[in-house]
Amino acid sequence: MERFLNSRWFPWISWGATILLVLASAAFVFIRKGDALFNQTGNTVQPIAILTTPTPSMGSIPGLDTTLPSMLELPSVERDLVLDTAIPERDRTRILTHIVEQGDSVFGISKTYAISPDSLLWANYDTLNDDPHSIRPGVELRIPPTNGILYEWQEGDTLQAVAEKYNTEVADILGWIGNNIDLTDPKIEPGTLVMLPGGSREYKQWLIPTVARGSSGTANASTSACGGGPIGSGAFIWPSANHFLSGNDYYAGHLAIDIAGAEGDGVWASDAGVVTKADTGWNYGYGNVVMIDHGNGYATLYAHLSVINVAVCQSVYAGTYIGAIGNTGNSFGAHLHFEVRLNGGFINPWNVLGQ
Repeated sequence: MERFLNSRWFPWISWGATILLVLASAAFVFIRKGDALFNQTGNTVQPIAILTTPTPSMGSIPGLDTTLPSMLELPSVERDLVLDTAIPERDRTRILTHIVEQGDSVFGISKTYAISPDSLLWANYDTLNDDPHSIRPGVELRIPPTNGILYEWQEGDTLQAVAEKYNTEVADILGWIGNNIDLTDPKIEPGTLVMLPGGSREYKQWLIPTVARGSSGTANASTSACGGGPIGSGAFIWPSANHFLSGNDYYAGHLAIDIAGAEGDGVWASDAGVVTKADTGWNYGYGNVVMIDHGNGYATLYAHLSVINVAVCQSVYAGTYIGAIGNTGNSFGAHLHFEVRLNGGFINPWNVLGQ
């Protein structure tokens, strides 16, 4: 043994064994850490840095690279950060108050509070008297929490009688959480405001009766002696330059559309016919008004005019100038109140006007 240790080959053999041992150790560490990453995340892993322990200096040996990798780069999956900040919507149960401002309308206010125009009118009968044109700046309106009737309980009322009168169900009245009714003893004190969800009632309508020119087929024919004249085509044109609304749309409490316009803007006949009404004054709140019988069952009405340019029994054609937009009668801001009637009944003007 002493002879072997003193031989000239011993240093070379010793260095070779050391190098092999270092390489084997490095390979073992590399393989073990790679397997651990693979087993934890499967085929798809996050990038991770693996720090290695520096190896002892081997000295300067030609052709020998003892540097180990300092970082392992592996494929990754990117994930977006999602924050759930949605706030659950809850039904409103409180009665709100709205102070009317310039430019408001029953239709616009109801849209703001996500209720129907009918519900808004019904909740404010004492103020508006079922007339959507009655709102004025500064008027205070009650905003019901949902669609239906906001009803003030009267002495002698019963749940069954009130439900039947206003087309709703007793269970709906009791079940509406905002009513706060004790189900074990459902007594309601007179003067209490009670929500009747889904309820409805008839309107008090403020309407000018249909005036016909004679044997035109229009219901409620008057003693008008206009006789014959042009017959409408049934294809209606817009009666003013604007094709959009300034306030109220068509609904049960407003059997017309309010077309936007400035005072003095022109108004023309929507179809051929004979003028059966051309009156100035209050006229049920219509103000200065023109009505045309189209001779085919249809009649149109133009209200709140500032100027009337036609006379009763005058023949007109689609596009004939009949007056100007105004703010007369029960009107809140200049606009054209436009109605279409068929055999005395009302139809939605949107159904006959060209877009």
